[in-house]
Amino acid sequence: MTMIFGVPIQALMGQLLVGLINGSFYAMLSLGLAVIFGLLRIINFAHGAQYMLGAFAGYLLLTYGGIGFWPSLILAPLIVGLAGGLIERLALSRLYDLDHLYGLLFTFGLALVLEGTFRYYFGASGQPYAPPPQLAGGTNLGFMFLPNYRGFIVVASLVVCLATWLLIEKTKLGAYLRAATENPTLVRAFGINVPLLLTFTYGLGAALAGLTGILAAPVYQVSPLMGSNIIIIVFAVVVVGGMGSIGGAIVTGYLLGLCEGLAKVFYPEASNIVIFVIMALVLLVRPAGLFGRA
Repeated sequence: MTMIFGVPIQALMGQLLVGLINGSFYAMLSLGLAVIFGLLRIINFAHGAQYMLGAFAGYLLLTYGGIGFWPSLILAPLIVGLAGGLIERLALSRLYDLDHLYGLLFTFGLALVLEGTFRYYFGASGQPYAPPPQLAGGTNLGFMFLPNYRGFIVVASLVVCLATWLLIEKTKLGAYLRAATENPTLVRAFGINVPLLLTFTYGLGAALAGLTGILAAPVYQVSPLMGSNIIIIVFAVVVVGGMGSIGGAIVTGYLLGLCEGLAKVFYPEASNIVIFVIMALVLLVRPAGLFGRA
């Protein structure tokens, strides 16, 4: 049996795959957080609940509507994004001129309400959500067995992250979004609907969380607690990458997922805290994060 640093290569690659899958979810979730904070300056503590909503939207569409995985992959993020846009218009839009703490407290309370509501109706136990038949089974790579759905998650995450980065950084719409948050008065002078842009921004961040949720549902099951279990880690990822840095959120999400996977191989006792240890070390050296600006 081939060994690397005294560890069987199958075990090492298996944990690296787990780390890469977790990193894919971390990258997509932290990307949504970075979009919302970077453009709206709102610390969206409801992001974990919106991730959970995406998973439940897919589960309910399948259970009560008979809608399969692929249509739900489009509908679930749209539902969560529209709900996010409604929340922004009715509540968050009134908090932009106040201290950031008000936005954090509102979104934290919203997360508690959503989680409590779903726990009341569905209980705390997870509900199974099967992957699509087209992605059943796996592929033997020689040194490891790769489940097809896990491979799809990694590819889909890379595509979504790259597309979102290009949208924000390289398109005219992205330029309008950035300008609307930095100088809304000037942007209004050009006849651009700034409130609509801000609503779209929050809806986009929420839709990214919903998309991550439905992708994660076949892996982690659908549970009201799934958002609260991951949101603290995702906030750590965003802090390490730099608050508001979209590229930093993506890169750091994958890297910290891989670090977590390696820790499970070489030092399993530290696997649950390695991300927070890295966060503490990074903040000591670069308080603004790896890609953030002071």
